[in-house]
Amino acid sequence: MAAVVIILAGVKAASVIVVPVLLALFIAVICQPIIVLFQRMGLHKVLAVISVVLVMLVLVLALAGLVVQSINEFLQNLPAYRELMTQRFDWLAEQAETYNISLNWEFVQGQLDPSRAINLTINMLSGVGGIMTSSVIILLIVVFMLAEASITPHKLRLAFNRPDKTMGQVHSILRAVNKYLALKTLISLVTGFIVGFGLWLMGIDHYVLWGVLAFLFNYIPNIGSILAAVPAVLMALIQFSPTMAGLVALLFLAVNMLMGNMIEPRVMGRGLGLSTLVVFLSLIFWGWILGPVGMFLSVPLTMVAKIALAENDSTRWLAILLSGDEIMKAADNNNTIEEIVTVSKQEP
Repeated sequence: MAAVVIILAGVKAASVIVVPVLLALFIAVICQPIIVLFQRMGLHKVLAVISVVLVMLVLVLALAGLVVQSINEFLQNLPAYRELMTQRFDWLAEQAETYNISLNWEFVQGQLDPSRAINLTINMLSGVGGIMTSSVIILLIVVFMLAEASITPHKLRLAFNRPDKTMGQVHSILRAVNKYLALKTLISLVTGFIVGFGLWLMGIDHYVLWGVLAFLFNYIPNIGSILAAVPAVLMALIQFSPTMAGLVALLFLAVNMLMGNMIEPRVMGRGLGLSTLVVFLSLIFWGWILGPVGMFLSVPLTMVAKIALAENDSTRWLAILLSGDEIMKAADNNNTIEEIVTVSKQEP
């Protein structure tokens, strides 16, 4: 246990180095199947790697450009939004006085200043933005990882005493992470598109920015959709009325229920293989260790930890504790301990 604490303390202290490497690793895991597909189509390995990296770079730059442009437009209109908010709260104050309700509206206005909402969003993305400044380093790491991906299995077989077991662990981890990240990215894209399109139909300003935020924050489990909704709801309140703000909140709620509770469980298959409590605690834990980027990567990191723990007899009990409802179903069916452990080792 002391060794684990020391390692985690070291990871936290070296997060400036660890985070770019982790991001590069997860990006490489996502890109590797695409490169294999290109090679099967007859494209040379070097050209396949270059093609995938260039496409990824164009997509990231386009996304960053949309966000920066939308934020600049928001900041230019900020004085007008403040004036509109003052008018809204003056009206609400008059309505409250008719019911003999006295509130400190100056304090409320200060707390719900539109600039505070966008600042919250910017602060949440600051860690990611810091990583973007190291994008060249991350890109180089990804290129080298992809270039050596084909020979890495041979190195692992030579490096470990039990290569078959080790390769089984590696393949389980790669399949789990690749499936989760690929499906989560697809679901997040659809979520962001639906939110942005819905806000456009409602006439909400900067709908592209709010759609991009819905896409990005969908990677954060449990609280991501709430954080993404706050700026858009405030924008609707300022621009229109409390009724429109409520409709925007309902839009986010409906999209979250549709994508998060209906579609995502179906496309993910058995689910994440993690309990809901573990997912939430991992969000806090990895956010503390690695900052905002850790919140985005909390689920795949915990999935990797669970699969690795399940492969060792001395740590298998931890994997069982991290597992979701499938463990209880296996136990209720009077399965043997070996069968229950097999369930905990399976990737989603």
